[in-house]
Amino acid sequence: MARLKPLFQRQAHLLRVSAYAATIGVFLWICSQFYLPGKGFTYLIAFGDRGSANFIPQLRAVNHYELNDSPGYDGSHYAQIAMQPNLSDPALKRGVDNLSYRARRILFCWTAYALALGDPTRAMHLYAVQNIACWLLLAAVLLRWFPPVSWGNFFRWFAVLFSYGMCFSLRRSLVDGPSLLLIACGVALAEKGHWWRSALVLGISGLGKETNVLGGAALAWPARHTPGEWLKVAARLLVVVLPIAVWLLVLRRWLGPSNDLGINNFTYPVMGYLVKWRDTLADLIAEGSDSFARYSLMMLVALTAQALFFVLRRQWGNLWWRIAAVFTVMMIFLGQAVWEGYPGAASRVLLPMTLAFNILVPRGWRWWPVLLVGNLVILASPDMLRAPGRESYQVSGERALRMVPETGRLLEAVFDDKWYPPERSHLEYWRWSKGPATLTLRNPHPFPLLVTISFGVRSKDARTVGLWQGTYARWERRLAPGEMREVKVRNMRLEPGDTVWRFETDVQGTYPASDDPRRLAFSLRDLTIAILGKADVIPPAR
Repeated sequence: MARLKPLFQRQAHLLRVSAYAATIGVFLWICSQFYLPGKGFTYLIAFGDRGSANFIPQLRAVNHYELNDSPGYDGSHYAQIAMQPNLSDPALKRGVDNLSYRARRILFCWTAYALALGDPTRAMHLYAVQNIACWLLLAAVLLRWFPPVSWGNFFRWFAVLFSYGMCFSLRRSLVDGPSLLLIACGVALAEKGHWWRSALVLGISGLGKETNVLGGAALAWPARHTPGEWLKVAARLLVVVLPIAVWLLVLRRWLGPSNDLGINNFTYPVMGYLVKWRDTLADLIAEGSDSFARYSLMMLVALTAQALFFVLRRQWGNLWWRIAAVFTVMMIFLGQAVWEGYPGAASRVLLPMTLAFNILVPRGWRWWPVLLVGNLVILASPDMLRAPGRESYQVSGERALRMVPETGRLLEAVFDDKWYPPERSHLEYWRWSKGPATLTLRNPHPFPLLVTISFGVRSKDARTVGLWQGTYARWERRLAPGEMREVKVRNMRLEPGDTVWRFETDVQGTYPASDDPRRLAFSLRDLTIAILGKADVIPPAR
């Protein structure tokens, strides 16, 4: 038996290594779902069509994805700076909301522009995939703290990489994921005793996001409590702070004072945190467990568990604990602008806390409950990694009835402009409407078809939704928030040409309390058209 033990250990090690490799493979497969032919990965940048008239000329000249009826998200501003980093360009001032504020986070705009050798189109596409590249690099760097020697290490490694904050940064092409990579690299250098290199990396990271300089807390403790050592600590901290301080002075001289210093990101101690708890619990009570507020609850529980862990297990001499302590203090002062939404931006703003937590929680089975609670928000990550939809409906039945062989014309469902583009997860697909909308069922044959049409209807708020065909109401129900209603129209006669379905609702689309900038009414989910046969032929029983 003793001879077999090394064999079992090798097999277990090989299995763990395979799990790490498989995770990276799954991640790359997920990322591939965001690629759109002709538009690359620009879906991840979240350009909005409302601001397209003000986009810089370099962006308007290239094919890219735009969210329908949306102002876009922060990544769309950074992508334009990456395409044209000359901040004096008047077009950039029109296209970027509050340029002097956005330009503070210039680092990852510069890297995209430099790697593109100054080509604006390539810079846009490179900016879109920077988060993917940084995720892969972080996966490698994290092996320093989570080598494949146990399944506990695999879970911690996985929990950091697929934390909601990392997925949020990836999905919106934000700076938080790349920032975590630089902080991790800076701490790794410090752990090896390369203090000055660490200070330089952390200083450069401040140009990616100003709060990254808090990573300098890793350097804020001397090896010996002597005047000379404290002087070295002060000098290293100066190296950390100096790049962003100089850049802010340059921006002020270059662009003038910012009219938005991000002051709404902070407030009085714990006020934003308590308001988030109040709003989350109120939404859950009003809407039930299907409410999107459940994601906020997961985030609040996870971040609270992390903060309590750092408070109750103080380790002043540990580099990661010092970073976690500083970010925990910042968490106390976060304002409503960071907490709002489902679950909110706090999960990505506090990513260094999540990494430190997974590094510092002791190994051993008795710590697993703490580890699981502190990573609870990972359950919301699949929703953030939902790929863009490429289909709005499915048609089943005989091929000769699904299409006209001579012309290639298909039986199809045509959505009007009151519907947003299709979306999907790995299990379902759907379209959101802005309010009342129409759906046209197009029969390409010269004869009627007998079909059964099924779909689901869901809304984030309480509303009545009805389906009308001419003056005939085929279906109408009152929906509770988050409720899914399954609808099946059986044995329907579909005449040649167009049959128009009109979806009515008593409430116009509303902006959800989330990071989704669209006005949403209700969603039509998993629309399926099953062709039973020609309408003049009685179909077999089903």
